[in-house]
Amino acid sequence: MEDMERLNFWKGKRVLVTGATGVVGTNLTNRLVKYSAEITAVVRDWIPQNRMLGTWASADSPVILVRGGLEDFNFIERVIAEYECEYIFHLGAQTIVQVGNASPVTTFKANIEGTWNLLEAARIVHQYGSQIKAICVASSDKAYGESTTLPYTEEMPLAGQHPYDVSKSCTDLLARSYAKTYSLPVMIARMGNIYGPYDLNFNRIIPGTIRQILNNERPVIRSDGTPIREYFFVEDAVDAYLTMAMKAGSVLNGEAFNFSSGEKKRVIDVVRQILTLMNSDLEPVIKKTGRNEIQDQYLSIEKAKRVLLWKPTYTLSKGLPVTIEWYRELYT
Repeated sequence: MEDMERLNFWKGKRVLVTGATGVVGTNLTNRLVKYSAEITAVVRDWIPQNRMLGTWASADSPVILVRGGLEDFNFIERVIAEYECEYIFHLGAQTIVQVGNASPVTTFKANIEGTWNLLEAARIVHQYGSQIKAICVASSDKAYGESTTLPYTEEMPLAGQHPYDVSKSCTDLLARSYAKTYSLPVMIARMGNIYGPYDLNFNRIIPGTIRQILNNERPVIRSDGTPIREYFFVEDAVDAYLTMAMKAGSVLNGEAFNFSSGEKKRVIDVVRQILTLMNSDLEPVIKKTGRNEIQDQYLSIEKAKRVLLWKPTYTLSKGLPVTIEWYRELYT
């Protein structure tokens, strides 16, 4: 969708972004600043590295920055009501599988309780005349759980087994429940592994590998290297969220959409592709220590193409050089 069409739509719109310092939240907020939206960004922790997060985090930014946790119902209700939010992008979550395994309760509180707090607050505010036009909720391909039938399609059951996966299955079901029961304009995004500029979570394979190579360290692979994933460039993810919000309406309330690149890659092949692009002769360290992770995951995006007229524009070959260059600039 052309920038001018986006600008005309989003200019002056009141938008709430939770998880605004995450990789998608940062890039989405930067884009909405460009489109002159009136943005309220929810941030739980503010760490020194956040100064790297782009235009919206600067001192003269027009973005309203509010500090608080989604586990605090009164906080999120106040924010939605006080700033009269029209569009809500609910991206705030604990997003790392390994953290979910190590700390399931905090993951459940952030992802499940945080989601029902946001949806319940939106329901209360909405029933008193608020003009909430769209609530876009971040689910995940992990919500489907492990399946012998691939690619995942939106009609397949949500069957997460491990803590992070279960938290996303619950997030997804809660969102659909509030859409169907209370007619909230909720739509759900199920995405694969997102990568790109502004990702400061180095537990993820792409940013972790790039940083290790920049430090002249052998990149570490926790698994045996064979799991298959799709790697989804963040600018395509941002476009997917904006498209969903712009097309929200009663017909699509409670609908879920898969979004991905359409490229299936083994972990070891992605690491080797990064090594080649960075002209490195380092050899990966394959640890085979990964636990409670799904072996293979990839998504069908036919519904998003058909209903939303959306499609990805970035392959790994196009997205990785942009990403690598961003980290080079960050560390030089």
